[in-house]
Amino acid sequence: KIHGKVIPIDGPYMCYTRHEPVGVCAQIIPWNFPLLMQSWKWAPAIATGCTSILKPAEQTPLTALRIAELAMEVGFPPGVLNVVSGFGAAGAALSNHMDVDKVAFTGSTEIGFKIMEASAKTNLKRVTLELGGKSPNVIFADADLDVAVAQSQLGLYLNQGQCCIAGSRVFVEDRIYDQFVERSVAASKARKLGDPMKSDVDQGPQVDRDQLDKILGYIQKGKSEGARLLTGGERFGNKGFFVEPTVFADVKDNMTIAKEEIFGPVMSILRFSDVDELIRRANATAYGLGAGVVSKDMDKIMRFANGVRAGTVYVNCYDVFDPAAPFGGFKQSGIGRELGEYGLHNYLETKTVIIKQDPRTTK
Repeated sequence: KIHGKVIPIDGPYMCYTRHEPVGVCAQIIPWNFPLLMQSWKWAPAIATGCTSILKPAEQTPLTALRIAELAMEVGFPPGVLNVVSGFGAAGAALSNHMDVDKVAFTGSTEIGFKIMEASAKTNLKRVTLELGGKSPNVIFADADLDVAVAQSQLGLYLNQGQCCIAGSRVFVEDRIYDQFVERSVAASKARKLGDPMKSDVDQGPQVDRDQLDKILGYIQKGKSEGARLLTGGERFGNKGFFVEPTVFADVKDNMTIAKEEIFGPVMSILRFSDVDELIRRANATAYGLGAGVVSKDMDKIMRFANGVRAGTVYVNCYDVFDPAAPFGGFKQSGIGRELGEYGLHNYLETKTVIIKQDPRTTK
């Protein structure tokens, strides 16, 4: 429920707050989860009484347009929910428009900076950003290896690796490093590529040729910088934009594949031996969207969960999402939160009302 508060203040006054809609919201979404991202944007805007101008990614506009048609069919008033398709210029126009009160953007950190700049140069729009990530996923030596391998496979390969919170930096404790690597390679080799609509297929294609080429370029950087390629690393087949599930071992923190968001099925496995060193290395990134940890030791779990600078920490699981649980990042992974009660706050302005209580005029 959206409501304000009655606040005790000094003097003969009654003070309360109101939460009011921020106004016209430009909502710019990416191509990796088009229907899900549309729902994450429209739901809080509708719930708080705002209007939306949604700009879908140029790669995936049809989902948004179809949902807009359905919104018209069920009777949303004209002007409440709007969709403007187009390339980056359409998003830039919304970000710079003086009649837009808020921009909510999910996408790259690079574009997030541009949206912040546009807000500063125009009307100080409210801005929420859900941006890139390079999430650390930690496997302690006491972990159940079956759980650890399955968790890291899901954490990296979900949606062909095209997931902002992907656990793409897998830190494995020394004592089990070789065993974990061996089992991860076997699990990656066993993944079946093909039509993602088929139940027996594990991995579909990347979104387009640009993304395919970007991923293959990162794989080449990994090899040239000295990481050990153990499986994958190539395009799969000659039809569709498939990339083989790829595993690198002996990855160092200063390698490109350990620092930059690849947005593809490329797992980098790093060693660690000390918890303090681990937390320092996990945090040595511009990003802070998510993190994971697999262990049976609650002291280690809580030490890592409290020490890592990340918006979401998964313990003995990964990629668990729920509409009630807030989602967002630290540092250059974003500003604000989506989902749940926290997500509603970003679409509201707080108004303070103070009333003098005068017995001669107030009953």
